[in-house]
Amino acid sequence: MYENRRLGFLFALPFVLGVLGFKLFPFVMSFALSFTQYDLMEPPQFGGLENYRDMLTDDPLFRKSLGVTLLFALLAVPLRVGFALFIAHVLNFKLRGINFFRSAFYLPSILGGSIAVAVLWRFIFARDGLVNLLLGTIGIDKVLWLADERFSMWTIVLLFTWQFGSAMVIFLAALQNVPQSLYEAAEIDGASRRQQFLRITVPLITPVIFFNMIMQMVHAFQEFNGPYAITEGGPLHSTYVLALYIYDQSFRFFNLGYGAALSWVLFALVGGLAALSFWSSRFWVFYAGEKDIK
Repeated sequence: MYENRRLGFLFALPFVLGVLGFKLFPFVMSFALSFTQYDLMEPPQFGGLENYRDMLTDDPLFRKSLGVTLLFALLAVPLRVGFALFIAHVLNFKLRGINFFRSAFYLPSILGGSIAVAVLWRFIFARDGLVNLLLGTIGIDKVLWLADERFSMWTIVLLFTWQFGSAMVIFLAALQNVPQSLYEAAEIDGASRRQQFLRITVPLITPVIFFNMIMQMVHAFQEFNGPYAITEGGPLHSTYVLALYIYDQSFRFFNLGYGAALSWVLFALVGGLAALSFWSSRFWVFYAGEKDIK
């Protein structure tokens, strides 16, 4: 028994070392560096709360990037979650060849996060890109998607929404677990499909809706590839999300102490919003069983 336990620890050792070396150690070090001035060339110089004080009082670009990040999350998260739920609801019907369509709709979530797709997205929304060519066929003038701050945000929001596959699969599993007897009883009572969806489906899958909202919110606040590869934060910093600002401060300007402080502010922001979401879930997330449905 003791040898089997040692063997189990030995198999788990690579994972434990990976977590300690690549997760916990950078996590702790970033917190320590957030109180220093560090440029990779000289040893870190302790500065106390100077980075945080400068960030909050003397850094308009931080406030701009924070506002852009909040706007992006406000637009992108409901769109991705809502679109994923809609597609999952459609794919829940038993139709011929439905497995092919389920795989096809999941594919963007595998490819969408890559830099290659982000670059392709940039060409699609370029001045002479595919989108403007299609608009030209119906008589609409070219739109400067990447050069006009009114439209640039929507290019990265659409890319984020397009990667809805993982949320869709989770929704599809939840929809398939809704008891069919509830729909049959509602149909006998004369409930329409819309009423069945709003009164039966949505209440029963609210825990999954809540889970997907939390996960997509975390992803939205960490979004980097789209703003970096498509718009490079422009125009006029209209897509300059906080993750991109952290990257610039840390690896372009070699101000790692300030970049670490920005990272911890982002961490605190996501944690605070997640805590607020968990608090609000008591008012709309339904965990009861089938017998408690009214």
